[in-house]
Amino acid sequence: MASKTLQWLSLVGIIWLQSVNGTNSNFPAYSSQLKQLLSMSQIQLNNLAFASDAGKLFGFFPGIAALYFPLWLVLLIGSILGLAGYGLQYLFITDRISSLSYAHIFLLTVLAGNSICWINTVCYVVTIQNFPSDRQVAVGLTTSYQGLSAKIYTAFVDSFTFSPVKRAKAYLLLNSLSPLLVSVMSALFVREVNVGTGNNMKVGFVAMFVLTIATGIYAVVSSFGSVSSRLPPLGNAIGISVFLLAPLAIPMAEKMKEKFLNGEMKVYIEENIGDHVERIESGIKAEDDQTREDDGVCVEEIGAMLMLKRVNFWLYFFVYLSGATLGLVYLNNLGQIAESRGNSGTSSLVSLSSSFGFFGRLMPSLLEFNLSRSRYMKSRPACIAALMAPMAGAFFLLLSAANISLYISTAIIGVCAGAITSISVSTTAELFGTKNFGVNHSVVVANIPVGSFIFGYSAALFHRREASEDGKCMGMECYRNTFIIWGSLCLLGTFLALVLHARLRKFYSHT
Repeated sequence: MASKTLQWLSLVGIIWLQSVNGTNSNFPAYSSQLKQLLSMSQIQLNNLAFASDAGKLFGFFPGIAALYFPLWLVLLIGSILGLAGYGLQYLFITDRISSLSYAHIFLLTVLAGNSICWINTVCYVVTIQNFPSDRQVAVGLTTSYQGLSAKIYTAFVDSFTFSPVKRAKAYLLLNSLSPLLVSVMSALFVREVNVGTGNNMKVGFVAMFVLTIATGIYAVVSSFGSVSSRLPPLGNAIGISVFLLAPLAIPMAEKMKEKFLNGEMKVYIEENIGDHVERIESGIKAEDDQTREDDGVCVEEIGAMLMLKRVNFWLYFFVYLSGATLGLVYLNNLGQIAESRGNSGTSSLVSLSSSFGFFGRLMPSLLEFNLSRSRYMKSRPACIAALMAPMAGAFFLLLSAANISLYISTAIIGVCAGAITSISVSTTAELFGTKNFGVNHSVVVANIPVGSFIFGYSAALFHRREASEDGKCMGMECYRNTFIIWGSLCLLGTFLALVLHARLRKFYSHT
């Protein structure tokens, strides 16, 4: 049986990987500059945002690769795809190569978007394998760090340059190199370990949650304009780096504990209280088995083809489409939305959405951790409905010309979309089982590129209709109709989530 030190080291490595793996989330921070550098129209720029999401359509490839190749190779393939996708774009806009057309840029963006799926697959496989009794908590906790990616990249770009033209180049350079460097650094301990059963990880997870919440608080506070203007850019980058290194304290503490127990104290424990420890571990194992049994409750265990024939699937599909996907489309267009309102603080808005998205992804994991050993029945569709209602309000709030409404709405949409994304993993397993989870969830999240294209393209058409001859659109009219439509769709999704909740409640009442 492997030591707990290796378990926690693998979790720390996954946190680092997820922290740099959300490369598509910082697109709004440099989209306006990229549009100018490449002389693109608003529709062409929107298509690039769609291309990044379209990479998820090929997300089943890393899942297949993980079955036949070692995980370090899957991780390396993903990081190399990202290096090629973003690296060639960087070389193009820095005039190192001059033969790329818009079609080439589009395909490279698809490739870069697909690279995220490869790294995500390794993170999910290792987390589930190494934390079998707390897999939902561990997956939710680590995934939350991906919501912090845009904040991390923005902090480092701000410390490098203030030039708007150079910012787009700096983002593309970091997007291409960071996942590769972190993957190489983490490959040694991001691997499956034989953890056995009966390992009580509660103290470690409590410490990890404390560090994670502290990281989120720092990210949120440093994103506000009044604070970020006083904090030196280099100091902000160093601060976020320290918080990312802080989780190393947990495996270090476990290592010290193991060394202490390797001496005479270990002999004393084995000889004098061995039976007591055995009874405790038996109790923990039984409790964990019960927890796993509770987590395994599902409506039915079916494959993708049969899933497509279920009413629950289509309800869930459109709920996700009008919730998490719609929030993602808003964040992808955040740069253009801020520009149309005359707001020059795009970086602050991206950092704000990233920070609140981080907390949104973390909340379901924290709730799961606190309620995992209770008999309380959690309704995930009801939770999604409760999150989509304020999202709808946030879209309608954007109809106000006040600058503060933009920041409030961005924060609300970030936290709600992040939470729905995190909850959806467990919802898919609850509705359609765990045996075919990988394929089933890939079908569910296929609505992301679909929604990204439909919602993003319609927003671009409204934007172009109100634009002047030079293609620029300034004023509230640029996105007014878009916000009304998005808010209405979100309200519809709230109703559908309540319908799904009622259907599940009826099912459980008869079982």
